[in-house]
Amino acid sequence: MGNVRYWLPGKGRGEISAKLIYVSSSIYEGDWFSMHHSHSFAELFYVIKGRGNFIVEDETYPVQQDDLIIVNPNVEHTEVSVGMDPLEYVVLGVEGMSFDFGKQSSSRNHEIINYRNQRDGILAYFNTMLWETENKNENYEAICQNLLEVVIISVMRSSGHPISIVTTQRADKVCSRIKRYIDSNYTEVISLDSLADKAHISKYYLAHSFVKYYGMSPINYLNEVRIRASKELLQTTDLSIAQVAESTGFSSQSYFSQSFRRCCGLKPSDYRIQTKKEATVAKS
Repeated sequence: MGNVRYWLPGKGRGEISAKLIYVSSSIYEGDWFSMHHSHSFAELFYVIKGRGNFIVEDETYPVQQDDLIIVNPNVEHTEVSVGMDPLEYVVLGVEGMSFDFGKQSSSRNHEIINYRNQRDGILAYFNTMLWETENKNENYEAICQNLLEVVIISVMRSSGHPISIVTTQRADKVCSRIKRYIDSNYTEVISLDSLADKAHISKYYLAHSFVKYYGMSPINYLNEVRIRASKELLQTTDLSIAQVAESTGFSSQSYFSQSFRRCCGLKPSDYRIQTKKEATVAKS
């Protein structure tokens, strides 16, 4: 009889500085409607079955069985089933961290990874955490916390590009208020000075704090909000490019076109043509 022994190097555990605050399961059927919402903590969704769309900051991403969707703190999102195959998923709420998806990722606020080839392992972790929290046997919290660490390490291995963990705090109230103000007033003339005046703090402190909590400066966030709004108008209206620029708060058509091309890789007019072609193909 053969015997193979594998020694561990004894480096100790690399514990994740985060806390599992809840585990839940859901089936998205026609008897309830999920609104856009955000949290001060991260969420990890594992799709057990079904298919649908995950909507993150007004962008729509198709999801299916065995997709793991990671959403960072303070990011608006919701989900919806498609057709007769409702989404069924387990969700982990994780406090005290956010994910840095790296330069190779297309997004800084979420990630979608399919685990079809590793389904048995990853789903077992989620189901065990769900069972433990439902039954609350002795030391169930320690089991769940340790399984959370296993899941996070698995995510970091499987993403296809570097992912790191960033310890976070609850979003600063001032930055949250400024973010809400931008969301509601992006069509107005806004500068870093005017935002600082509203917050009653220096513009340097505001800029530093906003980057810390949201990963970008207030003005870059303002620009992203305006670009999202302009994309909606380009897709759904026949407003001229100049009218779209004015309606979304850009100071001029040239600045709007420059900002749009830098963000989306297309001129606004080309984006309109492309999205209308895609809509026509989808209907045919």
